[in-house]
Amino acid sequence: MAEFTLAGLRVVHQVAVAGSFTRAAEVLGYTQSAVSRQVAAMEAAAGAPVFDRRRRGVALTPAGQVLVRRATEILAGMEATELELASLRDRLAGRLAIGAYPTAAMALVPRAMAQVTSGHPGLAVVLEDASTPALLRRLRTGRLDVAVIGVGHGLPDYDLSELRQTAVLQGDLLVVVPDTHRFAGHERITVPDLAQEHWIAGDGAAGEPQFGAWPTLSDPHIAHTARGWSTRLGLVAAGLGITVIPDLVLPALPAGVRAVAVMDSNWPGRATVVVTRPHPSAQAQAMVKALQGQAAVLHNT
Repeated sequence: MAEFTLAGLRVVHQVAVAGSFTRAAEVLGYTQSAVSRQVAAMEAAAGAPVFDRRRRGVALTPAGQVLVRRATEILAGMEATELELASLRDRLAGRLAIGAYPTAAMALVPRAMAQVTSGHPGLAVVLEDASTPALLRRLRTGRLDVAVIGVGHGLPDYDLSELRQTAVLQGDLLVVVPDTHRFAGHERITVPDLAQEHWIAGDGAAGEPQFGAWPTLSDPHIAHTARGWSTRLGLVAAGLGITVIPDLVLPALPAGVRAVAVMDSNWPGRATVVVTRPHPSAQAQAMVKALQGQAAVLHNT
């Protein structure tokens, strides 16, 4: 009888995060055939298909949703165990500088920082939020040990040559509406539903993930623009429009607003990636693991 394995669960989890076998193989450093074999073994153990193979990637089946949810819990527990055991062997100390784009700095990075520093009280972690080009410059010059950036549709093709990359989250987009809005009671809406809405758009720094109206919506009406998330969400809460957020922002939503999913097969998505120099320190490796674990928790919240 086929059995579940940690290696197999890790592969299934990464395919779900990356959205394709090819991308998961790149992140894990496996061949695509090795990824396919691991997925097939986990499907045999589950007794059902885990992924629905599509032309533009994969989607989780109901059995896959259950398996990935449980795999997330198991892998996060194993990572926490590894960190706890490492702290018994050799507590990390010194200073770690991490930089992040503003959305990741709202919840993902602070949670990972708290996880690392709780296990290694001698380690001082310093956070910087800046534009992605600035983060990458600081990483290359040694001012940062870890950088958290966004990549994907609508973003520049950043030069990541000779840097180590770890994809931690394939992000979804949501719309946020006032809690009195006609969409507030809906779990999902469609792109045509959004056609007549007024939008609160982002006005971020060059090179940063920009959030305007829904990305595949034609001729949206932009009512207001604001750089900071708190301002944008405050405008939404006041009933002055609706806005787009990545799911990373969900834990930081204020009172008076609701997040609603949008069904849109034409939106290819973006990913959150952790970048380090080619040979990261033990401190940086601990932070990368914590970011992976916390990203998994946020993705399944």
